[in-house]
Amino acid sequence: MCQPKGSRARPRCVRHASYLTRVPIYANVCISRKIGANMRIVRYGSAGRVHYGLLNGEGKIEQICGSPFEGIDRSGVIEEAASVRILSPVERPRIFGVAYNYKAHTDESGKAVPSIPVLFMKPSTSAIGPGEPILYPAEGENIHYEGELVAVIGKQARYVEEDRALEYVLGYTCGNDVSDRVIQRRESQFGCLLAGKGRDTFAPIGPAIVTNLDPSNLQVITRQNGIIRQNGNTKDLLFGVPAIVSYLSRYMTLLPGDVIMTGTPAGVGPIQVGDSLEIEIPGIGILFNPVVAEAQCSTSQNNF
Repeated sequence: MCQPKGSRARPRCVRHASYLTRVPIYANVCISRKIGANMRIVRYGSAGRVHYGLLNGEGKIEQICGSPFEGIDRSGVIEEAASVRILSPVERPRIFGVAYNYKAHTDESGKAVPSIPVLFMKPSTSAIGPGEPILYPAEGENIHYEGELVAVIGKQARYVEEDRALEYVLGYTCGNDVSDRVIQRRESQFGCLLAGKGRDTFAPIGPAIVTNLDPSNLQVITRQNGIIRQNGNTKDLLFGVPAIVSYLSRYMTLLPGDVIMTGTPAGVGPIQVGDSLEIEIPGIGILFNPVVAEAQCSTSQNNF
């Protein structure tokens, strides 16, 4: 991915022991930098290939070499954001979810306030990116949106103390924990939660991973056809991002690229075919996804 436009060969970048610079085999270097303040990392498709890059405020993307989970290595290749397709920020990630993590949502769900994080997982095949359609199942009866802050793990984590947990987070993005309430409630009667959360396309995430944000005070806004349905703040999370990361790492190894949907505020509600859904977190961006009937659309959309 280091290859500059017009080059026939691909530069091999050799990392110094300092991990701060890279030396190319020839010119058109990849320059490695530490992750800086509020970088906006996007994954995108262009000319039949997938890259990561840094999106600036002028609508331009500077391509990086390889993956941001290995370091931010600038290639010098610049592309117009309007000419590429922005993808899910992580390809088929492991997706962890936290249920009943806002008291107001717990109240509207008729549940007791949990004393520990209530965890579930969504299959990697449920992840989609900005603009991709949420497929409303042919047999669906009561499908809900759930706008959420999503934390993206940046490096392997195991037995992490809460006061160091954010060191293992690369950044944050927007997410929509789409849920089939009929199936979810049937499953919950037997103490499980999978199929109701895990249908294909039921985990939109994006548009960018933004670094160096304070996850303890971010507004989470959900719009349905332009109407605000949810308007919460992560300061009201029962278990904040450090607590969730630390808790998960007690029981399993977290890996780079894992994503954690941190919970939804009050105001969840049903969606319908034809809806336009937006999850906005100021400082991160807006995640937009239309809702279409399952029979109308294929999930295989890899044309860049």
